Amino acid sequence: MAIVLAFFAILLVGGIILLRRLGGGSFPWLQFYTKGKESGFIFKEINLLPRMAVQSQMANPTSLFWSIKRLDHCIRDCIVRFRGEDQSADMEANVLIAKMFELRKKIEFQQPKWKIGLKSTKDIAPRTKFSLNVPGAGTYSSMLVENQSRYMALAYPEGKAVPEGFAWTGQKVAMRFWRTNDAGYQFIGRVIDDHSGKQYPIIHVAHTDNLVRAQRRRSVRVDTSLAWQLYPLRRIEDANEVPEQKPGLRCRLQDLSEEGAAILVGGRAKAGMAVKYQFELAGSTIVMCGVVRRVNFNGNNNRSILHIEAAGTGLSTKNEVLTWV
Repeated sequence: MAIVLAFFAILLVGGIILLRRLGGGSFPWLQFYTKGKESGFIFKEINLLPRMAVQSQMANPTSLFWSIKRLDHCIRDCIVRFRGEDQSADMEANVLIAKMFELRKKIEFQQPKWKIGLKSTKDIAPRTKFSLNVPGAGTYSSMLVENQSRYMALAYPEGKAVPEGFAWTGQKVAMRFWRTNDAGYQFIGRVIDDHSGKQYPIIHVAHTDNLVRAQRRRSVRVDTSLAWQLYPLRRIEDANEVPEQKPGLRCRLQDLSEEGAAILVGGRAKAGMAVKYQFELAGSTIVMCGVVRRVNFNGNNNRSILHIEAAGTGLSTKNEVLTWV
């Protein structure tokens, strides 16, 4: 009996010491563990978070599970701690960081700016790039020069030569564009004027409220201008994260996320290609693979923007990219 009492006494003392280290008896344990469980963390992972919350001096520790600012602080502290303990490559550490990034993404995309889309072409920002699909003619690219109350003024469409006898005026065109930090949109635009004879050729497209919002962004991307190397793959099943020693095709990274990237290359490219790309990020060599899902070709400067969907990216690489993003 004395041994049992001594055992419980040790547990009680240990519990008191732990409580003091982690915020004392005032720490909202029940709410914290409940929110942590709801957010997808297991018990072992949740046990690591109270100390982070206390060290960050959070007045409300449960805000860690719904505040981007608080979560950013905690992610940073965890990364610093794991690097200091040489656990950057540890699987459990990477799983925890990945879950915190996933929670952050979930909170980010719940914000109104990601949910409230455009209702009218009148709200499209100048310099937005368009893809125009013309039945019987092909696909062309353009850019919004000016948005007037009655129409949109677009730069004269670029692409292959139009068929003989073709006229832009009166055409109903399937138009697509991507709105930064939002989603992709598509609509049917009616060309009301063709000003090809002006010093700066443009077309006028009538406004519409019939926008279809699609291709919503699933990850936060960041604009950049990093130089990188591109390597073609015979098939995406050959994807790997082994750094290449030989130089690849030099290109320019335009935006990056853990789920893909947009890169600028010279010449014309085609969708469907499997590629491997590597670049230097915060002192580390990052290697990713993916499939080119969409290509925007500019005939004036003979360049293409490749929109790549990442495939087979390892957890550690994803965390490296997300830390930078």
